[in-house]
Amino acid sequence: MTRICVLLIVALGCLRMADAAERPNIVVILADDFGVGDIQAHYPDNKIPTPYLDKLVGQGMSFTDAHSSSAVCSPTRYGLLTGRYNWRTRLQEWVIAAYEPPLIAANRPTLPGMLQQNGYKTACIGKWHLGWNWPGDQQSQMTEQKNGQAFLNWDFTKPIQGGPTERGFDYYFGVDLPNLPPFTFIENSRTLPLPSAEFKPDPEEGIVLPTRFAGTPAAPN
Repeated sequence: MTRICVLLIVALGCLRMADAAERPNIVVILADDFGVGDIQAHYPDNKIPTPYLDKLVGQGMSFTDAHSSSAVCSPTRYGLLTGRYNWRTRLQEWVIAAYEPPLIAANRPTLPGMLQQNGYKTACIGKWHLGWNWPGDQQSQMTEQKNGQAFLNWDFTKPIQGGPTERGFDYYFGVDLPNLPPFTFIENSRTLPLPSAEFKPDPEEGIVLPTRFAGTPAAPN
């Protein structure tokens, strides 16, 4: 009986090892405005050290003849997550603007959704830039006037629908757009913290956003 138990334990251990080998951890890094020559392992003359990325290159495979249907944010993200051309959507040029609805259809298969179906836990960290269903109707919300402009009045206490956690990710933390309102973080479907303050441009900070954003929703300091 002891031998049978030992053999059973060993067999279970082998099954776990096989399962881990069949489903390795997957990390996808998407960086805006990033070229193949920005990593020293690919371009030794690069003046900026990239030791950790170099390590990834050394331990993996490099694809140096890749192609994309676009060179900017939203369409690139759409193509990566769905495997489709971005022009098959309403996005025929440029990128998603602030407060736009989701670009990925609710029933559209996605890469993280496929991984979920195969037993993976998925997470997205960082910039989303693929649209959300912000609470309320955009046109009816454009009522408040500040600095001679029409501003949107959203209810940020309500969950934001149509985001990453409804497109294949179990967890999300990041920002919709770092350079457009609302200037706050989002965790899953909630702003964190609530953008209860107003954005005030400060040239001394070194990053100057357009003054037309003055007064838009922002997280308190």
